[in-house]
Amino acid sequence: MKPRPVQPEHAPAAPSAAPDPYFPNSGDPRYRVHRYELALDYRPGPNRLGGTARLSAVAGVALAEFALDLGEFRIGRVLVDGRAARYTHRGGKLRIRPAKALAAGAAFTVEVHYTGNPRPVRSPWGGLGWEELTDGALVASQPVGAPSWFPCNDRPADKAGYQIAITTPSPYTVVVGGRLLTRTTRASSTTWVYEQSEPTSTYLVTVSIGQYRAVRFAERPAVPQTGYLPERLADGFGAGFDQQPRMMEYFEEVFGPYPFGEYAVVVADEELDVPVEAQGVATFGTNHLGGGWDRERLIAHELAHQWFGNSLTIADWSHIWLNEGFAKYAEWLWSEHAGGPTAATRAAAAHTLLAGLPQDLRLADPGRKLMFDDRLYQRGGLAVHALRQALGDPSFFRMLKDWATLNRHGVVSTAGLTAHVSRYTDAPLGPLLDAWLHRPELPPLPVG
Repeated sequence: MKPRPVQPEHAPAAPSAAPDPYFPNSGDPRYRVHRYELALDYRPGPNRLGGTARLSAVAGVALAEFALDLGEFRIGRVLVDGRAARYTHRGGKLRIRPAKALAAGAAFTVEVHYTGNPRPVRSPWGGLGWEELTDGALVASQPVGAPSWFPCNDRPADKAGYQIAITTPSPYTVVVGGRLLTRTTRASSTTWVYEQSEPTSTYLVTVSIGQYRAVRFAERPAVPQTGYLPERLADGFGAGFDQQPRMMEYFEEVFGPYPFGEYAVVVADEELDVPVEAQGVATFGTNHLGGGWDRERLIAHELAHQWFGNSLTIADWSHIWLNEGFAKYAEWLWSEHAGGPTAATRAAAAHTLLAGLPQDLRLADPGRKLMFDDRLYQRGGLAVHALRQALGDPSFFRMLKDWATLNRHGVVSTAGLTAHVSRYTDAPLGPLLDAWLHRPELPPLPVG
């Protein structure tokens, strides 16, 4: 079936003006940031971070005051449009009262000077954000860890461009998502300046600092790909990541062009519970090196997030299945493409697993407590597979690529996906989507 013309409702959604339903204290919906400029200095030994953050924003309503999210740092000064502003800083909120109230629709700048010892944000899932390593640091902010290292409007849909300059002792390599503009060494310190021009959510901005060796992927793929890892691990890097260039080619075939200019993987010199996706970068632990499907699927999963989660960003955290379900299904698609078990076989195994577990998760709104439950990943992949079975392969793969390309660098929601999918079939999909997305009971295994 030929898809019907795109209607205006399928354009990328605008950020909501309401607080996030799962994290109502994060962010300030009354304004939007369109650019961050961070100039930071980091000393690994004492874990000392300081510098200046400059935000360019637009007021959505008249603002006599507004708030940024920021952890436990000492504030030097705060300027709004170049003028000193009053502020209070407590409970992770930097509340700012400019010298002159901001009119609705006004563009404004905020400049914050701060210093301190960055520490993770406490959460039910452990520390989030800036993590001090044995020798260096990394950032893993999903969902609300970004304030652990810079002042921000911490809402997933408030996407902005970034320029990040970080000065460290010269033996250390700094990896940030985006294009490396300059690397300048003076005396014993080096300043690395990166530009991420594509719209980026705060939780997807990452930094890795370590004594790393850069390894270029040998197959000269169309998308530049680089690995950063400790020298002692360089010889074993290829055994785990040798399939990544092929994954990139395949995902571009089925999802559309890679959304960013380059892709980096960092292997931190630590064991990590799970890999961490960020915009243009994925971070793995030493325990994720080596061959085998369990490691290969993680590489595919993190790469797929560059489309689903990073380029297509959820409107709020209740839609997290759109990130994880599509990334999970990307694992199964890669398995099928690479000559391993088919997506149908992987789906059947996932269905058997879920059938023996509690049936209390609503995929389209799992609640804060269950938003990272493994069942969400598995059921999300199954929901995508159910759509494939309902549409048939030709329509499904057109739908999939169009979903990623029409919403490129935009904001998406479950309702938006439902409207999008309906264009690719004349059959009513309401009962199928309701069963998979909105009801807790596990539907039957989707079979074409």
